[in-house]
Amino acid sequence: MNNAVNWFEIPAADFDRAKTFYETVLGAKIQISPTSRKERKEGYFPSGDGGVGGGLVQGDGYEPSQTGTLVYLNAGENLDKALASVERAGGTIVLPKTSLGPNGFIAMFIDTEGNKVAFHSMK
Repeated sequence: MNNAVNWFEIPAADFDRAKTFYETVLGAKIQISPTSRKERKEGYFPSGDGGVGGGLVQGDGYEPSQTGTLVYLNAGENLDKALASVERAGGTIVLPKTSLGPNGFIAMFIDTEGNKVAFHSMK
């Protein structure tokens, strides 16, 4: 096993709003799934060549939450840029940039859907 995680899904109450939020804070396009339909919308975060992937999903059984599993998104070289976009994009920062010593930095936020999500970067 190369990675403990191989896929994640972030629930969305309003798919288009969530898509706009994550594209803004990550500076990357979310690819709409060809299997998206009226009752279940899906979009994929970029995962690079062989990287761990994930997506946004709106549909039955997907309820945004601030409790439960916490996903840490890769904020690139320095999470300051992504974190600076959170509030402008409609989210709320709940843990500012925090050092983990040699393990880099984290920050946590509530997205436009009500999910608690985190960023990680090494700088």
